[in-house]
Amino acid sequence: MSASVRSEGDVIRLLYIDDDRGLSRLVEKELGRHGYAVTCAPDGDAGLGTLIARPGDFDVVALDHYMPGREGLDVLPDIIALPNPPPVVYVTGAQEGRIAVAALRAGAADYVIKDVSEDFTALLRNALEAALHRRRLQREHDEAQDEVRLARDRAEAMLREVNHRVGNSLQLVSSFMSLQLRHLVDEGARNALKESQARIEAVAHVHRRLYTSGDMTSVAMDEYLEGLIDELGKSVGPGDASPNITLQASPMRVSTDQAVSLGVVVTELVTNAVKYAYAPGQGGEIRVILAFDANGRALLTVEDDGPGMGDGAIKGTGLGGKIISAMASGLRSVVELDKAHKGVRARLAFDL
Repeated sequence: MSASVRSEGDVIRLLYIDDDRGLSRLVEKELGRHGYAVTCAPDGDAGLGTLIARPGDFDVVALDHYMPGREGLDVLPDIIALPNPPPVVYVTGAQEGRIAVAALRAGAADYVIKDVSEDFTALLRNALEAALHRRRLQREHDEAQDEVRLARDRAEAMLREVNHRVGNSLQLVSSFMSLQLRHLVDEGARNALKESQARIEAVAHVHRRLYTSGDMTSVAMDEYLEGLIDELGKSVGPGDASPNITLQASPMRVSTDQAVSLGVVVTELVTNAVKYAYAPGQGGEIRVILAFDANGRALLTVEDDGPGMGDGAIKGTGLGGKIISAMASGLRSVVELDKAHKGVRARLAFDL
């Protein structure tokens, strides 16, 4: 037997199930010379009973087809059904290929043609050792897969904890900003701080979704936007006379980095629309739309029905525009304005 199957001096424990006593003695004698400990059973039920009575005592089984009582094909499923059964090599006649194929389909590891020549024991030994070798490789593969799964689970747990801590830290910063807002009297400073707070909340919302989700690699963008729009409605546009922010989002998943960039873009565009699209107390609607375009790309649209850009100059300090450009660049895209729209319609197409 090769070193890949057993070490020098190791004994292979074989259960040989066959009603032919002469052949059983031959197998016991010849394989014993090659380091096998052979136990013989006179029929299928006796062999099955031995396996049940001595679980774990045998490394491999050789099972004959024709036997009194139940044939090998009747006993084979019962052996396979045992807890952690040893591999089974099926023994059949020279003209019984159909039976051999049926045995393999039923779970046998290999088969050997039965005869009384010296070749039989050599072929049987090769088949037994090959079956043991495959079983060892399968066991090592299963153990490696288990280790990979454990490592992946540990990594996901650590990543979930990181997202949890990042989300909590961002929430803490947002809370500090809320405290600071209470002590500010300058309206410009208050508005700047509220806008920064909204940006932080957009990023924090991604991390909250990640540590409460089973998927650490992607974000359901439609669900994320639903929560983000709700938060924006409460923070940047409170009041009955404020614009109504609506969402139409097709189900789609995006990467974590894409979700952060898109969340910040939506926050900037919605915040700008709340400030400039409608006169104070006028109300109106701001629509956020996420869908697929005709080319299969994802298309994010933020639009309103206000007076539009007027002279085309961007209102505000310009910081929001720089942030939008930076986030769009990370998505390998740009935000384009639809000049034919009555109000402001900003569009961002990107690949998933």
